[in-house]
Amino acid sequence: MFFLIMKVVSVEGIVIKCTPFKESSKILNVFTPEYGIIGVVSKGCKSIKSPNRLISENFAYGTFNLSYKENGLSTLINGDVKNYFINIKSNIVRYSYMSYLIKFVSEVYKESNESNLFDLLVNGLSKIEDGLNPKVICNIIELKCLEYLGIGLNVDRCAVCGNEKITTFSESKGGFVCCDCVEGECSVNLKVLKMLRMYKYIDINKISKIDISTDVIFEIDKILESYISEYSGINIKARNFLKNITS
Repeated sequence: MFFLIMKVVSVEGIVIKCTPFKESSKILNVFTPEYGIIGVVSKGCKSIKSPNRLISENFAYGTFNLSYKENGLSTLINGDVKNYFINIKSNIVRYSYMSYLIKFVSEVYKESNESNLFDLLVNGLSKIEDGLNPKVICNIIELKCLEYLGIGLNVDRCAVCGNEKITTFSESKGGFVCCDCVEGECSVNLKVLKMLRMYKYIDINKISKIDISTDVIFEIDKILESYISEYSGINIKARNFLKNITS
């Protein structure tokens, strides 16, 4: 005879996917720092009177009290929404960036099992919710995620010889290169290189204002899009949609 023992836990998390389940329930995929991405049954949450209705919505961020089952579906007892990201959800551009970031970071987590990705994602979404430029926040998160995939960009010195007097960026060499190591790479504005380095090391929590020229933002986005597409192995169809709504 076997006994199934489920423990009650309280975890911070964000709903990254909702799937209808039976007539009035949902199965939630919840990204948590402690347990990674877990499946959670939210019973009766489709009812307008359900106390778990909001915490069971897509992209809701908060505290989830669960009957936790390892390697199986946990059950939602109740929860408390910390941020519903209402400003993001009310704007198609911001919402599209949120959708992409959640998909991208989730894929990076599946490859790396790095718990720090949870805070990176939530902090980034909070800044977009506060009205900061979603493309810049998205690019900062992408650049930081490259480290967890083992393909981080070298933005401190020449990726080939180590010379600190860099000239341009090389996708094939994985970062900055100096004049002695350039082999046909296109010239990149030094302002773009400077901001790329800042993106890598800046603490998202400390960003209160973004004052970067449109041209520099565009160039950085183009560099990261190409590099991620070439080396990450992550399907970025959702990123292609961003170009259609922001062009």
